[in-house]
Amino acid sequence: MVRSKALAHCGLVLLSLWLCIHSVPISVDKAKEKPEVEELEPPRSTDTGLHYDRYLREVIEYLEKDPHFREKLKSANMDDIKQGKLSKELDFVQHNFRSKLDELKREEMNRLRMLIKAKHDIQEGNGLTLDHQALLKQFEHLNHMNPNTFEVEDLNRLIQSATKDLENFDKERHDEFKRYEMMKEHERRMRLKNMKEEDRKKEEQHYEEMKKKHADHPKVNHPGSENQLKEVWHEADGLDPEDFDPKTFFKMHDSNGDGFFDENELEALFTKELEKVYNPQNEEDDMVEMEEERLRMREHVMNEVDSNKDRLVSLSEFMAATKKEEFYEKDEWETLDHNPFYTEDELREYEQQLANEENDINKKSVELQKQREELEKKQEELNAQKMGLKQAMEEMERVKAQNLKAETKHPGSPVAESGPAPVVPANSQPLPPGHQQQDVPVPGHS
Repeated sequence: MVRSKALAHCGLVLLSLWLCIHSVPISVDKAKEKPEVEELEPPRSTDTGLHYDRYLREVIEYLEKDPHFREKLKSANMDDIKQGKLSKELDFVQHNFRSKLDELKREEMNRLRMLIKAKHDIQEGNGLTLDHQALLKQFEHLNHMNPNTFEVEDLNRLIQSATKDLENFDKERHDEFKRYEMMKEHERRMRLKNMKEEDRKKEEQHYEEMKKKHADHPKVNHPGSENQLKEVWHEADGLDPEDFDPKTFFKMHDSNGDGFFDENELEALFTKELEKVYNPQNEEDDMVEMEEERLRMREHVMNEVDSNKDRLVSLSEFMAATKKEEFYEKDEWETLDHNPFYTEDELREYEQQLANEENDINKKSVELQKQREELEKKQEELNAQKMGLKQAMEEMERVKAQNLKAETKHPGSPVAESGPAPVVPANSQPLPPGHQQQDVPVPGHS
């Protein structure tokens, strides 16, 4: 398998900034320049896959619009950009652009805060421990201690973060693909393990037939070779292979006309080769594998052609590559089915990892089940207490109602026979025992 010999040494920030040297006029009419902030056009750079991709591209777009920054960029080299010398020119950027950069940073800070809060809520809800160090890494591309203004340090951090993250991006994609393939094989083996002997043999036979069918495809030309490009020239462009001209080919497939092949434009050139191997209608063809194949082809061409390792292929680099011996490579490209994705040791280690994760999940599930049972038991006790209190209250109300009803229906009862209570004059004292109350004459009566 042809692998990458060297990772890119500069990020998309550097590439996009470098591109503007070639994309703006050499002479700028200062009198016609307008200080007002222009509306953003769709970014020329492709999606980097970074979580701060939008912020990155918008910062680049506004820096490119500032005349002073553009002029300084013309005389800057890659080392100046990477070492932060260009970032210091941010102090001379027009106020209206600086204000817009401040606004972009505040929007990015708000986005990150919402992201962190969502992760926090999810992990807390699942009973997981929050990894604060991992969360802080989300802020590495800006100075979060100053959330309101975009400063020189912010541009330096953005350049350094993009450089580092893009260098590791392809490796992460390869690792993700390897895990995908190991999971697929693990699940296949588990299915076989649970089958009857006869069904297992049929499944194994079908599996081998599909592998053989997938491997039976037309010759795949070496990516970036003369034969591969001529095939695109003929089948995609409808031109005579005998009239193939590298410079014309480059200009035809430089879709945004910036004088460079970016990664997406390069990968588009491999579609015809990939169609020889992969068809989404075929059971034996895996489209995830097709994208891994596309990535390998792009890496191969970048290693062969991208001499300054800026993740872009310029016209001069492309023309120089057509004069190399490798350009006339006639051998067939070794597709993924010629190379193992992983070793048996790696698969066993991955399966052990899955088993450990499953055990952890099972333990957590048992703990959660116990907690649920305890909560259900407490709820039942509370419900029983509530029911007892309700019944006691109902019994008290019933007894009270019966007493009132009995008093009303039986006037001869002790309460009824006692008659009205005697009237005691105000301020009078109760009579001593053995004394009877005597009539007191009322004046004016006989």
